[in-house]
Amino acid sequence: MVDVAAIFKAYDVRGVVPDELDESVARATGAAFVEVLDVLAAPGAVVVGYDMRPSSPGLAAAFADGVTSTGADVIDIGLASTDQLYFASGRLQLPGAMFTASHNPAKYNGIKLCRAGAAPVGSESGLRDIADLVAKALAEGSLPSVAVPGHVRRKDLLTAYADHLHDLVDLSGSRPLKVVVDAGNGMGGHTVPAVFASGPIEIIPLYFELDGNFPNHEANPLDPKNLVDLQAKVRELGADLGLAFDGDADRCFVVDEKGDPISPSAVTGAVAVRELAKHPGSAVIHNLITSKAVPELIAEHGGTAVRARVGHSYIKQKMAETDAVFGGEHSAHYYFRDFWRADTGMLAALHVLAALGEQDKPASELFAAYERYVASGELNNKVDDAAATVAAIEDTYGDRDGITVDHLDGLTVSAGQWWFNVRASNTEPLLRLNVEAEDRATMERVRDEVLALITGASVEEN
Repeated sequence: MVDVAAIFKAYDVRGVVPDELDESVARATGAAFVEVLDVLAAPGAVVVGYDMRPSSPGLAAAFADGVTSTGADVIDIGLASTDQLYFASGRLQLPGAMFTASHNPAKYNGIKLCRAGAAPVGSESGLRDIADLVAKALAEGSLPSVAVPGHVRRKDLLTAYADHLHDLVDLSGSRPLKVVVDAGNGMGGHTVPAVFASGPIEIIPLYFELDGNFPNHEANPLDPKNLVDLQAKVRELGADLGLAFDGDADRCFVVDEKGDPISPSAVTGAVAVRELAKHPGSAVIHNLITSKAVPELIAEHGGTAVRARVGHSYIKQKMAETDAVFGGEHSAHYYFRDFWRADTGMLAALHVLAALGEQDKPASELFAAYERYVASGELNNKVDDAAATVAAIEDTYGDRDGITVDHLDGLTVSAGQWWFNVRASNTEPLLRLNVEAEDRATMERVRDEVLALITGASVEEN
């Protein structure tokens, strides 16, 4: 019997196929999705897309069976990136389901669900209710049965998706650029050729063959080892830039002409500056892990910086509350008001290319203006008791002169020249540490001091 509670996470469904997630679960989820969102009342249909994993077409078809068993229709957009599914949900104003496990290893698959207009469905906004109905349906072994089931209609929206992105960022005036793109055998191999079918950008493809077994490397550019091939190819060819997409191509990572990574915080800052030039005085959201340079840049360019917790549901909520034009996270998720507040790595990539193409300087020089501080990157540590460890860290720093503490998301401790954040994972016995300082020596000193406090209570350090 499938453990439904184990695979329904805070923001999506994810599990090993077929042991934890199979077609019976997908079918029950389709029927439950219709009921919880009251799809039959309006708009009467659900849009469905899927990635290149071997199990994705079958799971998507089973989900569609569940939807049509209720009498609702399905718009099948076929192979898609996650942001292409969000585009479909926004353009068609339909709730949607995307079958992907993003950057997870090949044995996994999952379902990302959204309301019409790409609005998120999470545990607090319907996903828990869907899980309850799925558990009930699996226990009873039955699905809804109606006299007139719904229909499945195929609709290709790839060209419309590319056209929408071009409407938002025009590259026609860019200087010629040579760009290496590592799709990691993921959905970037499907969307990049459509988006860059014409124009001044020469794309050198790396691992564009769709293969959910990931024969070259995991499609997780957040792990530095998965950038090695891209970095080498950029240097070998003398390219102007390198881009790496994750498995479902909703996140984009950037390396400069030297092959050196450009931090997601620097990308956030650069895109924020461009969006504020188009929409003066707007709010821009950044999560609390992004560099201190991000709110500085937002303020310097006339915007209002709004700090948020880590996670797309919090970013999208803040964007709705403030009508923010853009939002960025340290994990390379980028959200745009003009893209239904959804995250799209491709649109962020177009902004990066536009910024580079408008100036006659290399990427390393262009982005140096956005890299003001030295960061540790996210350090994960296994602990017995995360809450007790965080409390001990706060006791250590809380009474020091010149220190400020806040609890927006975990514990953030700030001083004049440095700050750090520790926060517990929602799903694992981990503490995540991020440190930033004005210089490397200070960053390393603070990092090592906090790590010593953490490892004093650690079972094992990653």
